[in-house]
Amino acid sequence: MRAVDNARNLPSGFSYQPSAISFEKSLALYDALCSTIPWQQNTITLFGKTHKIPRLERFIADPGMRYSYSGKLLDSAPWPGILQGIRKTLERRFDVSFNALLANYYRDGQDSMGWHSDDEPELGATPVIASLSLGATRKFKIRHKNTHEVTDIFLETGSLLMMQGNSQRDYQHALPKQAKVTQGRINLTFRSVGNAE
Repeated sequence: MRAVDNARNLPSGFSYQPSAISFEKSLALYDALCSTIPWQQNTITLFGKTHKIPRLERFIADPGMRYSYSGKLLDSAPWPGILQGIRKTLERRFDVSFNALLANYYRDGQDSMGWHSDDEPELGATPVIASLSLGATRKFKIRHKNTHEVTDIFLETGSLLMMQGNSQRDYQHALPKQAKVTQGRINLTFRSVGNAE
């Protein structure tokens, strides 16, 4: 396993910017989103049993956009005004139109995300995903699907992790539980979803 402390040595398709927005702005945005986003705790069915997922989430999108994972279609909410500026900045910087956002709220270190790839058909063959972290620093794990080599990176508040190219085809990623983390983290994953009603 490799531990990564900076923007170098990440697997192909991944890049990391530690301070995409300032520390102060990131925490102010975290506080605002905690109270203004209508968070949901969805369920998932595994092996015939239904469980609450270990985090809160909300799908935010342009009108007509739909997104599903693990066979569950997510209810969408309109874009909060507070996120429009960040959305436009990311679109200009990466020359991508982001029409959707999956926001995850990890209330403390007991909330987590298991191994997965963001490879749903509506994201396309080589999706570009801009992942902005707010709040507590959390460990993020990246695992090659064939070699099973794992890379760890610590995502700090205000940091931006880009996943593009063949990152979803070749790798899985996860956010494991961290019992010693007592504060919350919000992860904003800007996406381009290719469908409309």
